Amino acid sequence: MDATLRQLEYAVAVADHGSFHAAARACHVTQPGLSAQIRQLEHQLGVTLFERSRRRVLLTRAGDEVVRRARGLLTGVVDLEQAARAVAEPLTGTLRFGVIPTVAPYLLPAVLPAVRRRHPQLVLRLHEARTDQLVAMLQTGELDLLLLALEADLAGLETWPLFEDPFVAALPARHRLASRKALREADLREEQVLLLADGHCLRDQVLSVCESSGAAEADDFRASSLTTLVQMVAGGAGMTLLPELAVRVEGATRDLALVPFRKPAPARTIGLAWRPSSPRAEEFRALGALLTPGAPRAGARAAEARKR
Repeated sequence: MDATLRQLEYAVAVADHGSFHAAARACHVTQPGLSAQIRQLEHQLGVTLFERSRRRVLLTRAGDEVVRRARGLLTGVVDLEQAARAVAEPLTGTLRFGVIPTVAPYLLPAVLPAVRRRHPQLVLRLHEARTDQLVAMLQTGELDLLLLALEADLAGLETWPLFEDPFVAALPARHRLASRKALREADLREEQVLLLADGHCLRDQVLSVCESSGAAEADDFRASSLTTLVQMVAGGAGMTLLPELAVRVEGATRDLALVPFRKPAPARTIGLAWRPSSPRAEEFRALGALLTPGAPRAGARAAEARKR
């Protein structure tokens, strides 16, 4: 008897959860039933997949190889199902959509109503996380599509730019640069810039601006959100760079000055990313057209972004 997809799914679940009990709960089956399927799979393959003890379950060398290949097979099955569904009726069913936190609260509320009106049969299951986490989930098949900044390390993924999102200097109201109509990057020389914590792609993008302008990171503080950054700036702790996408929400803060940069302003490119093997590329591009109008000056920037 050949290994079944269900057995492979159970093996991956045990590897992910490190426990037969937790894997059974995640797969909505009984633990004895799941354990029996794993034993049968091991018998069929002629190898031991898991090193079992009372406290934990570890992958064996053979188990690591089998689980790695099983992930690819299961992702391929999902792609096959999605391909059939896309041909029958595009943008219907469930779409597992990952979005970074420096985009999700600022863009999605403005554009999702239009998506729902245009495609009422589409169910978006949103997952907000940092770029590295989203990319890992996409590659293992846990997500179908990502919305994020394309300057991040997305090697191996298919991407589709949507619009440019320029940075704006956020300054304490009494800062020496607060009265300027526009800034050059060189104006930031020797400024202390507050940044997000490690793992946020926006941190890396702003650090790049700091390096080119001669500014420095404030090494005594790192924030977990743009809201925290803005409140610290308003309190006089330093300055930061905000993506224009967030200004409408985060900019309505007392004791805060927002100053744009002269063109060409430093910016990030917001776009979509998916697995090259996904059969839904045309659907994703169609969805991207609906996500663009809610972004600031997106229409003018989308064409420019696609030239990159």
